[in-house]
Amino acid sequence: MEIPSKYDPKRVEEHWYAYWSEHDYFSSKPDDREPYTIVIPPPNVTGVLHMGHMLNNTIQDVLIRRARLLGKNACWVPGMDHASIATEAKVVAKLKADGIDKSKLSRDEFLEHAWDWTNQYGGVILQQLKKLGCSCDWDRTKFTMDDDMSASVIKVFVDLYNKGLIYRGYRMVNWDPEAKTTLSDEEVIYEERQGNLYYLSYAIEGSDEKVTIATTRPETILGDTAICINPNDERYRHLRGKKAIVPICDRVIPIIEDEYVDVEFGTGCLKVTPAHDENDKNLGDKHGLAVVDIFNEDATLNSFGLHYQGKDRFVVRKEISKELEEKGFLVKTEQHTNKVGTSERTKAVIEPRLSDQWFLKMENLSKPALEGVLETKDVKLYPSKFDNTYRHWMENIRDWNISRQLWWGQQIPAYYYGDGKEDFVVAETAEEALELAKTKKPELQLSDLRQDPDVLDTWFSSWLWPMSVFGGILEPDNEEVNYYYPTNDLVTGPDILFFWVARMIMAGYQYRGKRPFENVYLTGLVRDKQRRKMSKSLGNSPDALKLIEDFGADGVRVGLLLSSAAGNDLLFDEALCQQGANFANKIWNAFRLVKGWEVADIPQPEAAQRGIQWYKAKFNQTLEDIEDHFSKYRISDALMATYKLVWDDFCSWLLEIVKPEYQKPIDQKTYDAVLGLFEENLKLLHPFMPFLTEEVWQHIAERTPEDALIVSQWPGTVKVDSALISDFEFASEVISGVRTIRKEKNIPQKDALELFALNVEGVGANMDAIIIKLGNLSKMEMVDAGLDRALSFRVKSNEYFIPISGAIDVGAEIAKITEELNYTKGFLRSVEKKLSNERFVSNAPEQVVEMERKKAADAEAKIETLEKSLTSLQ
Repeated sequence: MEIPSKYDPKRVEEHWYAYWSEHDYFSSKPDDREPYTIVIPPPNVTGVLHMGHMLNNTIQDVLIRRARLLGKNACWVPGMDHASIATEAKVVAKLKADGIDKSKLSRDEFLEHAWDWTNQYGGVILQQLKKLGCSCDWDRTKFTMDDDMSASVIKVFVDLYNKGLIYRGYRMVNWDPEAKTTLSDEEVIYEERQGNLYYLSYAIEGSDEKVTIATTRPETILGDTAICINPNDERYRHLRGKKAIVPICDRVIPIIEDEYVDVEFGTGCLKVTPAHDENDKNLGDKHGLAVVDIFNEDATLNSFGLHYQGKDRFVVRKEISKELEEKGFLVKTEQHTNKVGTSERTKAVIEPRLSDQWFLKMENLSKPALEGVLETKDVKLYPSKFDNTYRHWMENIRDWNISRQLWWGQQIPAYYYGDGKEDFVVAETAEEALELAKTKKPELQLSDLRQDPDVLDTWFSSWLWPMSVFGGILEPDNEEVNYYYPTNDLVTGPDILFFWVARMIMAGYQYRGKRPFENVYLTGLVRDKQRRKMSKSLGNSPDALKLIEDFGADGVRVGLLLSSAAGNDLLFDEALCQQGANFANKIWNAFRLVKGWEVADIPQPEAAQRGIQWYKAKFNQTLEDIEDHFSKYRISDALMATYKLVWDDFCSWLLEIVKPEYQKPIDQKTYDAVLGLFEENLKLLHPFMPFLTEEVWQHIAERTPEDALIVSQWPGTVKVDSALISDFEFASEVISGVRTIRKEKNIPQKDALELFALNVEGVGANMDAIIIKLGNLSKMEMVDAGLDRALSFRVKSNEYFIPISGAIDVGAEIAKITEELNYTKGFLRSVEKKLSNERFVSNAPEQVVEMERKKAADAEAKIETLEKSLTSLQ
């Protein structure tokens, strides 16, 4: 194949992805090899590729491609999550745009629209992952609403219900008024917000006395059913047994006593609104208070809101505070910062609401998952700093509210056969439910059953993901799950450590008695250069596909990993993608250079022989470092070690050492060795830069599909010759010393120099050939004493001399050094004059004085060096 002069990422990426797909390299079936399994964190079916996905999936692809090269049966299972809240919101918005109101549709009609939307728009992200080079087994793609996946979810629900772990309860839940559904505690994000504390005056029934309470939510007074005081608070002891009148609605409510009240907060008097605050609900249950719910499901006020009925809660807050002020009930207002719960999905402010919901008991499920991570280390978190976060969540776990008031998702398999709250049975199918219900009401027909309208929380399907993708719930002993489970590595974000990771660990121990994965690699969040989280609203989130178009997939992959360390936030800068693209070009140009050499049957030069020996040792040393980085999930460090090996050691050093003279051929032995080393480099690079490396690999030689780089063999480690490496490091410093003198004295590289070494220790003569070639030396000898009329430099304890006769104009050099010496002496005198001025030293800031002292010291050192140079030239 002809080698193009420029690397063209777009052509290369399209060609090799099609080639890999055509030859089924990504496909995995159980066999006698060691399995290496990753299940993708399923992105939302509504999703499009963003920077977080790019980072997460690049890391997974690096791990899976390396496993393939290690000879393992690499299986990467892709898929998507049905994302109940997000998807239903998208479908409702589309219906609205088409003039259709969801409330006018039946459930089946709505689901038809939802499936149409999913089939039309869903799965875009999986196609985009292919552009990034992700080598998933696409034939295994799963969707959490696939029939078998849904059946797994229903089976688990029924099983946990029959074990007494799932129950129905009337509880205070987190209500999202925008999505019109409950949320689990973990889906509520608390934000500090500036608000007001309103001090309101309540009249005491039958007297002129008033009592003041403080609240952040004046609209909820319409749901007040008591005022509570602390029995130990002397200020309010006289109010025992009395009643108060709620402003505006004039409801008469009891004054109760409870030590729950904080005497230091506000006025020490607490309004009790059992329908809209969990702590108030507990007080209400304890004291037998009435419950008055003033909100509709969209957080507008209902008939208990009186003349505010139908208005939004935040509108009412403004209007009712004005009315309270006009009627003399508002005593004062203070600014107040408090934590407000918001919906992770819709960002709406959460409303505490009493509701019948389904819950999963978590206490017993969480114990094996806590032990498995923190005690037995059966599952390891990387970085381990997240162990404490995990411990905090798991030790403070609460029952999981698993029901959602939505239609998109797995419908809860509870069937009601009567009007009572407890008149239900739980079964996998309606037919099974009828058989169960008939044991209580023999005359029942299938048409008498009503299935619970709620669906299960999306996480209730994805917590089974590592098992259900292999059919491990429906067929617990099938070949696939027995081979691929437990999986090896999970790559995900710390923001879903509890939502998803912890729950998968619980489900794994519950249903297979085994961990779902061995290692959890937690990536950081992708932020911009200013450390801001990337978001559409800030306009700081680059278009992922545009980046691939501009820099190539390999360039973007390298750019992401260069800015990423495990568990630390990634400060993304497009310049790093440019660096990745430059690296790709560097490798391409190095390959074109090597392939452009004419090869002849001539002896191998000593410099080339030594250079190749050194590079092999350096390669093996770097390989050891890379293996160590991978074992600790320091993926960025593994890339950086590979980057330096290829850019610095291979391109900048080895190719210079072996490069033939201008218009002269290279010997066959060196040429073959360099191409062989190039191939070894490509193997290390392939997980990070799959497209470029496959392209170069296929250009090096004619390859059959069995010889493709993607299925070649990862290099094996051998004993490192550290003496060879240290000898070369010393030699490279000598070469740098020669080059520095050439640069400073403007001596062209084509002009050969002589080099004399004094007191040579610690370096063998085996590198002399390399020093002679790269320094362009006509002679290199050892001497017993220093040389006059020579330029010198030191490397450790050794001194090197380059005679100047003929190489430079001695007179001009002496004049140049003398001029610089005189200038430096004058500069030193001016600084010393300033420092001898007592007023300056006493009054100037300390750092300014210190800076002047440093200038003087630097000038003195420079004068000493210049005088030595002058002496050697005279």
